[in-house]
Amino acid sequence: MGSRIDWTGLTAETAHRPWSLPSRPWVMTMSWLDLLFAHWSIDAEVLRQQVPPALELDTFDGLGYLSLVPFRMEHVGPRGLGWLPGTLPGPRSFPELNVRTYVTHQGRPGVWFFSLDAADQLAVWGARTAFHLPYFAAEITVTNEAVTNENNWIRYRSRRRDRRLGPGVLDARYRPIGRPLEVQPGSLEHWLTERYCLYAIDHRGRVRRGDIHHRPWPIYAAEAEFATNTVADAHGFELVGEPILQFAQRLDVLGWWLD
Repeated sequence: MGSRIDWTGLTAETAHRPWSLPSRPWVMTMSWLDLLFAHWSIDAEVLRQQVPPALELDTFDGLGYLSLVPFRMEHVGPRGLGWLPGTLPGPRSFPELNVRTYVTHQGRPGVWFFSLDAADQLAVWGARTAFHLPYFAAEITVTNEAVTNENNWIRYRSRRRDRRLGPGVLDARYRPIGRPLEVQPGSLEHWLTERYCLYAIDHRGRVRRGDIHHRPWPIYAAEAEFATNTVADAHGFELVGEPILQFAQRLDVLGWWLD
């Protein structure tokens, strides 16, 4: 058995945020575990064609970025449900793989998702229904999950099975290296990770913002080996060159309903 997470205590740490917390209560919790950021620079005009016109593509020194983010989700559930490891009923746990880029709207930088593959059919349905996010069903396995030292690799295999989007496969392994990084505001590493909202387009074509909150990312440098990587193919993106790699072992997150 484990101790409960002090979710409400997260809201006491806000000095690192680019804007204040929403005035209304947060509604859900989640923890992101064993997460790899793999960022490729992409021509901004190529990305611009795939991002809704109502959103402004965000760039860094004139370059756009596309990121693949494999990780595990735990403690995914509504506020007040609570959790204890190994007990049922409780919040859901499942692996997820995101393809995303970076946008702004009304002065607030955030994330635009091209796809979110998840190995949980209920999560796919719920996120599509409540948050207008492009979730797709996938078969995903994650092995060697306990990261205890620099020598442990995480093996991540994902195969998209949802007919609403073309196939996509990721077969990779990754691990953190070195000590935690001191990510400075204004750096590319900070720009790529410290974002406190996502954007979606609802069935009426309206831009909707979903705020999140967490402590600053505990980022490590990382190394990764990609045996197969076709996750972005269905979106028409060609990933060329070596990506920027970052790793985070765990981040606890609060979420709000869409504005």
